[in-house]
Amino acid sequence: MLEVQEREGTVIFSVRVQPRASKDEVAGEMGGALKVRLRAPAVEDRANEALVEFLAQLLKTPRSAVRIQSGERSRTKRIEIHGVTRQQILALLMQEV
Repeated sequence: MLEVQEREGTVIFSVRVQPRASKDEVAGEMGGALKVRLRAPAVEDRANEALVEFLAQLLKTPRSAVRIQSGERSRTKRIEIHGVTRQQILALLMQEV
């Protein structure tokens, strides 16, 4: 089950990133985290930038509202997004699986 915390207009959740995938997509849930496949390689912060851009596009929110809270150098990251709800995050999982 995807673990999403919601407080004061901000949601916080974990993302498991798979870099160098064939396409950018949400690929389900893995160990309580949203699994995201990205075409970008995990070098020079390109996968992190691609993740922020991808989540902002999916949730129709500005890039500035999406922040990597922790895990910049790890495949598992804590993401903080301002201005979206827990239901919007869970809906991403439901529509992609």
